[in-house]
Parts: sequence; structure tokens; C-alpha cells
Amino acid sequence: MPKSAYYITTPIYYVNDVPHIGNAYTTIIADAVARYHRLKGENTFFLTGTDENAIKVAAAAKDRGMEPKAFADQLAEQFREVWKTLDIQYDGFIRTTEPRHIKVVEAIFSRLLEQGDIYKGNYEGWYCVPCETFFAEGELECGKCSSCGREVEWVAEENYYFRLSAFSERLLAHIEANPGFLQPEFRKNEVVNFIKQGLRDVSITRKNQGWGIPVPGDPGKVIYVWFDALINYISAIGYLADDEKFNSLWPADLQLMGKDIFVRFHCTFWPAMLMGLGLELPKVFFGHGFWTLDGEKISKSKGNAISPAELAGDLAEESGARLDIALDAVRYFVAREVSFGLDGDFSMKSFRNRFNSDLANDLGNLLNRTLSMLNKYFDGVIPDPKHFSGGLAPVIAGASNTAAEAFDKLEFTKGLEAIWSIISAGNKFVNDMKPWDLEKEGKTDELAGVLYSALEVARAAAIMVSPFMPATAMEIARQLGIKDQFASLKWANVNDEKPFAVGTKTQGPDPIFPRLGSKKKEDKPKVEQIPEEVSKAVEAQEAPKPADELISYDYFSKMKLKVAEVIAAERIEKADKLLKLKISLGDEEREIVAGVAESYAPEELVGRKIVIIANLQPAKIRGVISNGMLLAAEIDGKAILLQPENSDVPAGTKVK
Repeated sequence: MPKSAYYITTPIYYVNDVPHIGNAYTTIIADAVARYHRLKGENTFFLTGTDENAIKVAAAAKDRGMEPKAFADQLAEQFREVWKTLDIQYDGFIRTTEPRHIKVVEAIFSRLLEQGDIYKGNYEGWYCVPCETFFAEGELECGKCSSCGREVEWVAEENYYFRLSAFSERLLAHIEANPGFLQPEFRKNEVVNFIKQGLRDVSITRKNQGWGIPVPGDPGKVIYVWFDALINYISAIGYLADDEKFNSLWPADLQLMGKDIFVRFHCTFWPAMLMGLGLELPKVFFGHGFWTLDGEKISKSKGNAISPAELAGDLAEESGARLDIALDAVRYFVAREVSFGLDGDFSMKSFRNRFNSDLANDLGNLLNRTLSMLNKYFDGVIPDPKHFSGGLAPVIAGASNTAAEAFDKLEFTKGLEAIWSIISAGNKFVNDMKPWDLEKEGKTDELAGVLYSALEVARAAAIMVSPFMPATAMEIARQLGIKDQFASLKWANVNDEKPFAVGTKTQGPDPIFPRLGSKKKEDKPKVEQIPEEVSKAVEAQEAPKPADELISYDYFSKMKLKVAEVIAAERIEKADKLLKLKISLGDEEREIVAGVAESYAPEELVGRKIVIIANLQPAKIRGVISNGMLLAAEIDGKAILLQPENSDVPAGTKVK
């Protein structure tokens, strides 16, 4: 049976502890890639699993007073639970203690031994137990493991060797003939240099200490964990057991792993093993970078190993977002924040900014404001769009092509940026078309078209982002009332009932991404902090009056002007000129009072970027504490907002 499915793998993970944000990264990305290929209609198989036959697994079990198998059973289940929590939809999960895997490992060892690719010899050299890696003297750094920096131990024992040195020229020839085989390019260069320095035969057995797969015919030894572990990629899909399944999946289309296991194991040892077996090599090996936390390496020993599930739980508790939506925010952040392949730094500030800016201010705002107006003007029912699009159809088509091309190249940051260009276009379209004015002018057909078009943008963006944010996409589909037609990127039209049928009853709007504030409640300015005489003086005014006196530059330089985004607006009772605005400054939210009610309806302001004086002393105006002042011009007695020329300027940006 010819290959008929897209096959993607993660490395299998040591069961010496539960996963943290660093080692969950590969699995989140692999899940997104698998979902993307399913979205394209491709038959897809996504494999992950656990590596359980390592010396350090047995050591970790001993430290906890447990038998290795019981310990491995417990940790393997915890891995499954973490992946379930993160909504990882794998198709296969392999454990290296499973009989199906052990049988294949034994059969491969025996075959390679019989044909001379494995031979018996004596080993003397350095060995790093945590990394399960043998080192020559020149490969150490200051006498320690060049990978983890820990102490190494001297090992002298009779072992079996894999004849890796015999495959050097074949490996180099394959790499040269297949330019996309090793990615990214700079890691390919590392592999080529490593091979050209001369590959050494690899010791592939250790003394049997009661844990591991015994060597066939020589039970005093167990098979080296890396020889054993790499075979999972074929044992899990039916090699030597189910030819039809194996042939439909192999060779793998994409094998993902961290950079630490890229060069030595996946790009030299594993391909050589496959060549020895006469099997095709995977199409792409991709070695990604590491995540640090505020510049420091993430590890349990440092006490900075963030659990992605706990991170999402904290986000959900603070923001009020659903837990699955908060988990989507984690998934989105690791895909968007850094180009795949490079090292990235995880900071809470950056994470919160992404949540507030990209998710709340952009995607969430587009959906919320449009559904709010749909409820207000059309009772929440999708109207007949006699006039719609506004040039958005080609924007969606172009950006979706750009995103697809980027995702095919594993350029996730670029692809997500393309999707966000659609969202920005949708928000700008609403601002430019001013549906609130169309409603006042009785232009119902035009109003219907604007709202329909904006919701089409939200739908298209949700489909495209669904591999990375599956729960968010489904929630948008629910609110739009189009779950059954969700996966079509076809732009709807008047004569087409699908994918966005006229007459559909929408739900909500229910805010998907409630914004985060940077200040705790107890840190916010309190009313009693305002001197009574100031409060009385300000309360007597309808709005702040401009001063005519000249001021010094030093005085002016003390003012902090910032771009803000209006996220809610309402009238103040018994004050014809005043509106109460809730604004976002990127990492915090405030309320201000603005004397613009005669020029703007509250709903016109939501989503707009404005400029405020951010460091005014709080003042009470008509019973409302105002934390800043909006800047506006006055023309013929009407206030005209001062706004950034580019609506994409992030909230919180300083104005100079």
C-alpha cells in the first residue's frame, strides 16, 4: 500500500518528571501542524509518547521509593493528562515498555547484528547519565558534559557497537541531494560539520542493572536507551507487525525535536539505523530552539519550570476567561512570540501583552463590537447583505494564501502575522464605515453589508487560527451560529446559503478574552486620596478647561502622553457632554471622563485608538473617578478626537 497520510512525530519524553513549558513546546507545535494538515483535508497521523528504559528513569524511581515500572506507569499517565489538558489531539501514543515496541527493538538488534552493522567490543570512555550520552575526551567542556554541564563518569565495559562510521558518506550524500531534509538551515550546517569531523561507532548496550530491554541472547546487557528510543517512530506504526499501516505512513513527513537531540542522535544515528534496515529516511528533521524564562534556562532544579496548565489556570482566574481559552492563549504565545527554530524567552510581561493586545484588543474586539451592533440593529440575526465586502474578500484570500505558505514552511510567526492582518483590516473597516452613522442615516442595506463583512472576517480568521487556538475557534463559531459550516474559507455571497447563511441567529456577544490589568485592586488609586478641595473644584466643572498660559518645556516634559484603546463607553447620567470611557493602555485598564458626548455616540468610540494624558492626578467628575484626560481638538464647538494615523499602534505606546 503506498504512503497516503501525513505523518508527524515529537520525540518521546523521559518519564523522570512531568512536562513544563519548555518540553511541552514541541508537542504544542506538532499538534498545531497536525491540525493544520487535517484542516487542509489530509489524512494525518500524529505520534508522541514516553521514553521509559533510561537509567535516569530507574534512578528517579529509586529516589521516590518506587519500582521503575510502577513509576513509569504513573508518569506516562501524567503525560497523557497534560496533553489532554493542553488539547493535544495525537493519533498514537507509544511507551517504550510496551511489548509491541520491545519486540521490534529485539528484532532490529538481531538483524543489524547478523548483517555486521552491530559488533561486540570493549568500551572505555566518558558517559553522562542525565543525557544518556557517550563522549570522547575532546567533546567535553571543562571536563563536563557539553550538553548539560554536569559531571560525567568513566565507563569501562564490554559492549555491542553500532557501526556508525560506515555511514558517513551515505549520510552526506543524502543531505546534499535533499536540501530540505535538515531544517533550519543553520542546524543543517552543524550536522554536516559534525559528520565531516568523523563519526565514531556508538556503544549501544549497557550492563543490565534490572531495567531496560535485554540484548537478545545476552541478557547480562540491556540495549542503550537511544538505540531503543529512536525505534519508536516505526514500532508505533506497525513495522514488522502491520505492513499495510506502516506503508501508508512511512517515511515520516516531519520529525520535530529540540536542538539538544538534533545533531548527534536524530540526524546521524537514526538515519544510519534506517539505512542499515533498508528503509526510506524521513522527509524533514526540524530542530527547534529552547525557551528560557526571563533569560534563565528553564529547569526543575532552578525552580522556574512553568507548568503550561498552571499558567493557563492563573490566567483564567485573573482574567475570567474560560480555562480552555486561556490554554489557547499559551499555545498562541509560544507559536507567535519567536520564529520557530530560534531560542525564545518566556516573560510574563510579554505573555500578558500578547493576551491584551493580540487576543483581547484585536480578535476579541472585532467579534464583540460587531456582534454588539448586530444585536442592537438586527436583533442578533444575520441580515441579507445586499452591499458588502468593502474589499475584504481579496484581503482574506491573499492573507490565507500567505498564512498557508508560511505554515507549510513551518514559519508560524509569519503565518500568524498574516492572519492578524485580516483582523486588523476588519477592525479598520468597521472604524472607516461607521455603522453607527449608517444606522442614524437609515442606510439599512449598507449597515447590513458592513456588519456581515466584519463577521465574515472574524469567521475566516477563526478558521485560519484554529490549529493553534482550537477552543477559541469553536467558541467564535458558536457565537456566530455557524458551527456546521465553520471550516469553509469560501467568502459568502447573497445567492449562497453557505457558509454564512442569511437569517442565522447569533449568540452573545460573550467576551472571549477579558482584558488583564497590571495592577491589583489594592494598588488602584482610592477616592479618599484626592484632597477634598480638589474634588469639589473639579466636580463643579462639566469638563476640564484648557489653560491659556504659557508653560515651560520642563513643565510640559512631565506630562506622559500615551495611546489608549477604548474598550467600553457609556453616558454619564445628567451630563449631556460627558462620557465615561473604559480604556486599555496595553498592560492596564482605566476609566476616564471625556467631554465628547455631543460629538460621538458611545458605540462609535469602542475599538478606537485615542491619545490621553496618563499621569494626571485622579479626579472625581460627576461621581466618576477619572484617571487621565483624553486629548481632542475643538471645531465649531464640537470635540474632534486626536487619534494615531496608524490604527495598528499598540495601546500603551508613548507619544513623543
